[in-house]
Amino acid sequence: MKYAISILMALGLLLVSYSGGYSENKKAARDVAEPDEFPVPKNVPGLLFYIQRDPNTNTICYQLNIDKQGRLSEKNPVNMFWIRYPEGGVIKELNYLQRKFAYGINSKQTGNSSYELRSVAYSKLPLYLRKDNKNEYHVYTSIDKKECILSRVFIRIDGGSFWSPNVLYIELKGTETATGKTIIQRLKPS
Repeated sequence: MKYAISILMALGLLLVSYSGGYSENKKAARDVAEPDEFPVPKNVPGLLFYIQRDPNTNTICYQLNIDKQGRLSEKNPVNMFWIRYPEGGVIKELNYLQRKFAYGINSKQTGNSSYELRSVAYSKLPLYLRKDNKNEYHVYTSIDKKECILSRVFIRIDGGSFWSPNVLYIELKGTETATGKTIIQRLKPS
């Protein structure tokens, strides 16, 4: 019984984060139509990239998981958390269901200070955490067949349910490593 109540509470928290919860309604969320109109996280130390999606402006940030001595956690190199813009920019941790089924990252060390990252919800797109020539970490991926440093993922959702949202597209935005140009690609989920 205690276990069932815990699951129901976690589901409730998860649904609040999906539905927009507090002050935003679906019509207001539809008025913020384009990904570039969403707020951009600022002053996030070690920010690697972030995810935004309908139906609200809540943002999931992915940052380096650094200890007090400045060392990267080899077991868990990426830390994830919400910025809840509709609640005044409050920072909240992802709950268990969000980490395990929606916004979590699985990591596998591939070499000295480099990792392959896979989203728990969309594992088809490999991401690579590694250092650049200035010894700074970035997440690299292929965007429109070009190697890029990933900065944002936007997920356009139009209805559906929490467990089966109607995803219209996933938009990747990054900086091409060869030219420094901004590259954007929209993927249709299959």
